[in-house]
Amino acid sequence: MGLTIKELLPVGEKTLKDAGVENYKIDAEALLGFVSGMDKKDLFLNQDSDVSDSLIYKYFALLSRRKIGEPLQYITGEQYFMGHRFAVDTSVLIPRPETEILAEKAIEYLKSNCDANSVLDLCTGSGALAISIALACPNVKVAASDVSAAALAVAKQNAIDLGISGRIDFIESDLFAAFGHMNKFDLIVTNPPYIRSEDLSGLTREIKDHEPLSALDGGPDGLDFYKRIATDARTYMNNDACMMTEIGADQACDVTAIFTESGFTIIGIFRDYNDLDRVLMVSGRCT
Repeated sequence: MGLTIKELLPVGEKTLKDAGVENYKIDAEALLGFVSGMDKKDLFLNQDSDVSDSLIYKYFALLSRRKIGEPLQYITGEQYFMGHRFAVDTSVLIPRPETEILAEKAIEYLKSNCDANSVLDLCTGSGALAISIALACPNVKVAASDVSAAALAVAKQNAIDLGISGRIDFIESDLFAAFGHMNKFDLIVTNPPYIRSEDLSGLTREIKDHEPLSALDGGPDGLDFYKRIATDARTYMNNDACMMTEIGADQACDVTAIFTESGFTIIGIFRDYNDLDRVLMVSGRCT
C-alpha cells in the first residue's frame, strides 16, 4: 500500500469517526501505537516512515473491532489504574478513573492508621483495587474475592505481573459466603454492581455489549449488593474497622440509609474528579 505513519493515521481517525466513535483521534493513535509497538512520541518521530502491508492489515483489523464498539482496553488487553498496567479481558470490568478515588482514600486511611493491617476487597474483578493497595502499603495483608473464577484468574495474573502475588489471597466467593467468622479485617473496600437493571439497556454500546453485565447489574433499584453487604459485613470486621464502597452519583442518600439502618456510623462521602458523590466511608461501630 505504500503508506507512511503520517498518511495512515488520518485514515484510522476517519474510519472511527465515521463509525461514531467519540474519541476517534485518541483511539486511532492508540491502536496504531499498539500494533506498531510505538508510543505517542515514537509515532511522531517516525511519522514519515513507511508502514509494512502486514502492519496495515493488522491495524485495520483492530479498527474494525473498535468500529463495532469493542472497547479500546479489551482490544489492547490493558488499562492503567493508579499508574500501574493491568491486564483486562471481557471477564472483568475495565477499571475506571473515578474508582481511583476509592483506592486513594483506602491507601490514605491505611497509611494514617498503623494498626490497620488487613484489607478485604470484595468484587475485585481485575484486582485493580486490591493490587494498588498492596503496592502502596507493603505491610498490609490483602484478600481479594470475586464470584467469578474467570475474573479471579485475571486478578491473579495481574498480581503476578506486578510482583506481589504472595501478598494477596484470592478467594472465589459470592460476597462473604466463602469466609468463616474467624476471617476479620481492618478495612473492607468494594466496588459492587450498582447500575439499576432497567438502566443497563441505556448504557453505551461499549459497556452493554462487551463488559460483563453481572458486574454492573445492581438489581431493580441498584442497591441489592449494598443491602447484602451491610447485612453481613460487621461479622467480618475487627473492632474499629472501616468500610469504603464506591457508589453511583445519585445513590449517596439511599446507600447511607442502608448502612445506617444496619448499625454503621457514617464517616464521610468523597467526591470524584467530576465533583460527583463516589465513595462512602463507614465505621463498623454501632451508631
